Amino acid sequence: MSSPSASPTPNRPPLQGVRVLDLTRLLPGPMCTLHLADLGADVIKIEDLGAGDYASPAVREMLNRNKRGMRLDLKQAEGVQLLLQLCETADVLVEGFRPGVMARLGLGYDAVRERNPRLVYCSISGYGQTGPLSQKAGHDLNYCGYAGVADQVGTPTGELALSNLPMGDLLGGTMPAVMGILAALFDAQRTGQGRHVDVAIADGVLAHAVIPLAGLHSRGRVPAPGGDKLTGALPCYGLYPTQDGRYLAVGAFEHKFWDTFCALLGRPDLAEHHIPKTRELSDWVRREVAQAVQAHPLAHWAQLLDGADCCVTPVLKLDEAQQLPHFQDRGMWVQVQTAQGETMTQMAMPVQMSGYTFAVQRPAPLQGQHTREVLTAAGLDAAAIDVLCQRKVVG
Repeated sequence: MSSPSASPTPNRPPLQGVRVLDLTRLLPGPMCTLHLADLGADVIKIEDLGAGDYASPAVREMLNRNKRGMRLDLKQAEGVQLLLQLCETADVLVEGFRPGVMARLGLGYDAVRERNPRLVYCSISGYGQTGPLSQKAGHDLNYCGYAGVADQVGTPTGELALSNLPMGDLLGGTMPAVMGILAALFDAQRTGQGRHVDVAIADGVLAHAVIPLAGLHSRGRVPAPGGDKLTGALPCYGLYPTQDGRYLAVGAFEHKFWDTFCALLGRPDLAEHHIPKTRELSDWVRREVAQAVQAHPLAHWAQLLDGADCCVTPVLKLDEAQQLPHFQDRGMWVQVQTAQGETMTQMAMPVQMSGYTFAVQRPAPLQGQHTREVLTAAGLDAAAIDVLCQRKVVG
C-alpha cells in the first residue's frame, strides 16, 4: 500500500502561509517550532546577540532546519519595537522565558495582542504562568520528579533510572505546545481572535501519567518502580539480555503471542504461565526465559524472530535503526547539507499525509543569517537596517 504522501494531489504544506516567531532555545520550544516548520510554516528563529540558542551544535542543526534566523536585542527599546512590528504580520509567537520576563520587556501577551489580536501567543515554561512553583527553575528530570513520573521509570529491582529521551521536555512541553498552538490557530482563522497558550512542562508530563494513575485508582496505591505490568511485574513484558550483551524486547501481552514466543524459546512448558499467579512463580518464569535468551547472541534471535508474530523484537541501537529497511521505506531518514557544508543524517517529520511530501527546504540557519531578509520584508530599508546593526539592536 502506498503511503498517504504518495497521493497525486498537489504538494501543498498544510501550514503554508503561517508565520511563526520563535524566541525559544534548547529543546522543548525549538522542537515544537520544528514540527510547525516541517509542516510548512515560515518559522523565524530569533536569538539574542550574545550566546543565542546554546544547544549543542548537533541538536541545534536537527531542531532548526526549515527555519530562518535573525538576531535581535530585546533589552533595547528599539529591539522591542521591532519585535512588536514583526508581530503585526505573524500568526504565532512562541517564547520559553521564565514567567514574567516577556511582560517586563514590554512584550507580554496584552502588549502583543494590541498590535495583532489574532496572534496565537504560546508560553512554554517549567511550571506554568501561575501557581506556587511558577518561578522555580528546573529541567526535564525536575518536572518528571514533581509529576510523579520519574518515580515510575525503574527496573524490576526497584531502582530508578534515567532516560536519554527527555520525557518532560518532549512529552510534557513540545507536544502540548504543538497541540495548543494548532487548536488556537484553527480558532483564530475562524474568529480573528488569538489566544495565550500557557504550556507547563510539569503539567504536560503529569497529564500523560495514565497508567500509574490507573494503578492508584484500581489498587489504592501507586505502583512501585519496576513493579507494574509495564515495568517488570510480568515475565511476558520486559527486556532480556542476550549472550553477547544485547537485548530482546519481549512485549507478548496477549496469550497467543506468549505461546509463540515460548515455542521459539524451546520452552513450550512456560506457555501456561503467561500471567503467573504468584510473585515467586513470576520470578521463576522470568529466570527461565532469561536463561533461554542468554544462551544465544542477538543475531540468532533476530533471524529466528524474523517473520514470527509474537511481539518480540531486537533492541536496536540508533545507528542500526538507521539501516532498518522499514524506516528507510517510510522515509524516516533524510540527508541534510548543513550551512557549514557538512552532511548530516536527521530524522524526518513523523507524520505522513495526502497532498504533502515532507522535505528539508533549508538547513538550520546560522545566527542572524536572515536578519536583513526578515527586516526588509517588514518594510525597513537598507540604511535603517545598517543603523540598527551599528547600534547592535540586530545582528
